[in-house]
Amino acid sequence: MAISKDEVLHVARLARLELTDDEVGKFQEQLSEILEAISKVSELDLSDVPPTAHPLEIANAWAEDDPRPCLTPDEAFANAPDREDGYFKVPPA
Repeated sequence: MAISKDEVLHVARLARLELTDDEVGKFQEQLSEILEAISKVSELDLSDVPPTAHPLEIANAWAEDDPRPCLTPDEAFANAPDREDGYFKVPPA
């Protein structure tokens, strides 16, 4: 499955990329190879493979969301260079 020069230029325009003629040729070849490799998947019998969101089995990788006490204002401002009336004071932009 070959991708045309016009298709490469269209994708480049969508991505707001300016490509040289050499880059267009290089991407045309590389994208054609990628599409060819992907098309081989359609040759496989995947009727008994359920759809998945991730190829590996993953247990919950997140830490438990246990409530805990909030920081006191003094703890929150401990490393702040300056504060004023309960707010972080920053220099004007």
